[in-house]
Amino acid sequence: MLASNLFLYNDNMQKQTLNQILEDLPLSYNSTSIQPDIVVEGIQYDSRLIEPGQIFVALEGGNVDGHKYIEAATKNGAVAAIGSQSIENWEHLNIPYLQFRNSREALALLSASYYGYPSRSMVLIGVTGTDGKTTTSNLIYEILRSAGFKAGMISTVNAQIGEEVLDTGFHVTTPEAPAVQHYLWCMKEAGLTHVVLEATSHGLAQHRVTGCDFDIAVVTNITHEHLDYHGSYPAYLQAKGRLFESLHQTAVKSFFPDRLAVINKDDSSSDYLESISHVAKIFYSIQEKNDIWAEEIQMGIDGVRFKASGINFSVDVHSHLPGDYNISNVLAALSVGIFGLKINSDLAAKGIENMQSVPGRMEQIRMGQPFQAIVDFAHTPNALENAIKTVQKITDGRVITIFGSAGLRDREKRRLMAEKSAQLADITIITAEDPRTEDLDSILAEMQHAAESQGAILGKNLFVVPDRGNAIELGVQMAKVEDLVIACGKGHEQSMCFGEIEYLWDDRTAMRAALSKLLNIPGPEMPYLPTHQA
Repeated sequence: MLASNLFLYNDNMQKQTLNQILEDLPLSYNSTSIQPDIVVEGIQYDSRLIEPGQIFVALEGGNVDGHKYIEAATKNGAVAAIGSQSIENWEHLNIPYLQFRNSREALALLSASYYGYPSRSMVLIGVTGTDGKTTTSNLIYEILRSAGFKAGMISTVNAQIGEEVLDTGFHVTTPEAPAVQHYLWCMKEAGLTHVVLEATSHGLAQHRVTGCDFDIAVVTNITHEHLDYHGSYPAYLQAKGRLFESLHQTAVKSFFPDRLAVINKDDSSSDYLESISHVAKIFYSIQEKNDIWAEEIQMGIDGVRFKASGINFSVDVHSHLPGDYNISNVLAALSVGIFGLKINSDLAAKGIENMQSVPGRMEQIRMGQPFQAIVDFAHTPNALENAIKTVQKITDGRVITIFGSAGLRDREKRRLMAEKSAQLADITIITAEDPRTEDLDSILAEMQHAAESQGAILGKNLFVVPDRGNAIELGVQMAKVEDLVIACGKGHEQSMCFGEIEYLWDDRTAMRAALSKLLNIPGPEMPYLPTHQA
């Protein structure tokens, strides 16, 4: 099911007035006069999408000030406006204006109230971290399903509501608050009792999951990422920590009173998250014995096998997902199932084995070629290092990496990722990855310099190819029998941004197109990018 069907469920909603929505809102505000009989048909933050009867929330951030569009929203039928500017500026409006301290926080809580605070009727599991969030969310979801729970999931890839799957957008971040609350309401209406929600640092910092009453919080790791937005690692860490702080800040649910923090003892974030988590805590590790740990690890082409052990249990685990980091993700998911939800360890392990793959995560592309081709989402220095080390264990040939680094994002990643690949991979191909309005050649030059600083030689084991399609074609053309080609950074994503335009793009389609061209067999066309060279 496509995202355009998102609001089909709204026909069953009981309409609320503005006063009813504001009645239990835990925020103070100033307002012009409010008419008690204003019926609200929805909440919107984009004035171009306003429909009659909706509330318009003016958001501030980046280069946009939503207050500039209040008048346009009014003309389009908005019945009330929300913002952070003083009410004196908006007394001339012919609709109510409400001033909140933080309009993003207001958007989240208004949305939660509009949909009747749906998370209060279910067990809500939040998953955060730099790498592995989507994988861990999917693992938890499979454990829930194996245990017979009516479960749903909201990830950066999609929302799973029973048998229906809804796209959550082109790029990876937590959906905006109205969409999150709508998904949760849909899940409640569908009779789901347990939901897994992937919470990004942007989603936490921008209040997209404010108004969600979490019962279990899980962290994968917190490494180098999004410092362009958060400014520093401590600020990034603090944003992730909001999920754990929220566990004791909302009312406890009578049907699930025991809230839980699941923490990666192997990660540097462990001590900080432990200090701010004022609920029961479970620690998992692949390096030492803790509440749950991994031992007797065996790597293979079919994934990993190991024994997950705790104080009172030990269970054999088979995961189809390769790599040490996925053992860590599995332990996080098992912690939720065994400790948080009291699921039998054998049943939880069955859920792990049931998950065959995650879209765009170590996804094998097979077209009959005599070498391995993989698409992976690794887009941080830590993830790229883990990806290369993982594929080195499943090939006897060379590892050829293809990746870039996004424009207008954490600039330090460019150097770190290029250095990691130069140190670990046999051949590094640097290419475009969402340059946005930055100069692509400048981005690539930074990365080339970093790779060369680690001994990489241009034209020998280092290649710079601006067009991503051409880069993937070069990678498969260079591959010999038993080599492995891995395209990193895009994974499941469905577009690439040049300037302000999103071009349809899928690394998996591009890899299939390159392989079919190499093998001279039928296959998809290479997606077009403005950098393409025939």
